[in-house]
Amino acid sequence: MVRRARALAAGAASVLTTRRHALPPAVDRALDAAKWARAPWTADPGAVPTLVSPRSGRPARVLLGPANFAGQGLAWAAALDRAGVPAVAWAFTADPRFRHGADHTAPLAVVHRASRAYQQRVFDAVVAGVEAVVIEAGRPLFGRLHGFDPVAEARALQARGVRVALLWHGTDVRVPSRHAATHPASPFRAGPGGDPRTRALESVALRNRRRAAGFDGPVLVSTPDLLPGWPGARWCPVVVDADAWASDAPVLERAVPRVVFAPSNGVLKGADLVGRALAPLVAEGLVERRVVAGVPADEVRALYRDADVVLDQFRLGIYGVAACEAMAAGRLVVSHVDAQVRAEVRAATGRDLPVLESAGDALGGTLRTVLADRDAARATAAAGPALVAELHDGRRSAAVLREVLLDG
Repeated sequence: MVRRARALAAGAASVLTTRRHALPPAVDRALDAAKWARAPWTADPGAVPTLVSPRSGRPARVLLGPANFAGQGLAWAAALDRAGVPAVAWAFTADPRFRHGADHTAPLAVVHRASRAYQQRVFDAVVAGVEAVVIEAGRPLFGRLHGFDPVAEARALQARGVRVALLWHGTDVRVPSRHAATHPASPFRAGPGGDPRTRALESVALRNRRRAAGFDGPVLVSTPDLLPGWPGARWCPVVVDADAWASDAPVLERAVPRVVFAPSNGVLKGADLVGRALAPLVAEGLVERRVVAGVPADEVRALYRDADVVLDQFRLGIYGVAACEAMAAGRLVVSHVDAQVRAEVRAATGRDLPVLESAGDALGGTLRTVLADRDAARATAAAGPALVAELHDGRRSAAVLREVLLDG
């Protein structure tokens, strides 16, 4: 009986995970309240998170949080600081293995189980302290205070005179069924290579879009592939520390080039396609393969800086932080990037995106072409640092944030 009860509970949880977007808002909020219910012994955090920039020591004008995916919340805050706008980034994390540095970090469970009185103190401090807030990835900043609903939080902040923008990263609003309908290699298609989490990701994206439909304010996206799905949205480019990734190691001068693939998510990035493409090249002694997963950022940096070729992704049609890091290192980046994304880069910079195009099922042939014409590949790699310096060093992002949040 116990085993059957557990199975039924697990099945119910699975249904809820994949159908949250279809629930009435009141039921949706009630489920969050139950999930994060307080026990009599639950303690509140000791203090309100910092609203002072540790980089300038000045009170923040802008707060970003609480997702900080790939450390981007902190990177945007630091970019604003460099532009003369003090800012802070908060990060609430469910899994410490994926925690990136931020100006304030806290376990998600601690934040969401905090009392309404504590969350009210945090909310009041934000209203009194900053001019603008960027809410990332549809995740709430103030827990139960506004029913775990970030758009309700946005309205409450706006009512108190704080400017608010919603910022989306990708899987938070990318609807798998729509992506699968337009991308033959989409990881969201059924069959081998597909993402088993597709139904849950679909529900997350639809739920966030449903909530955001009621938001009256600027919308930002971190990657340009999201622009067609959000009329009026602005691109706030991801930011990388180009100096930290720079490398003077020569490219494609080894007799047997080193090819690196270090996906943050192998299913989404096409690990199966990469494996099939590299196997015969390795067997023929044409390339050296370095495929890693789940390693710290410092190890990835060392791998990229000593690589000849970095493989990014072959199923989504995008480019993001990893590709920018590899470009900053001056490596040849090979990936599948949609024409729409490449057009956005050219419109923004007047430059072509220096990422060698390859579909996943053509990757083996693409790499053979690279080996046959190394000079052309080196020229593509050499253009990477300049593109990163122009578009992804933080200046462009800070200008967008300042324009939508503080100017006018």
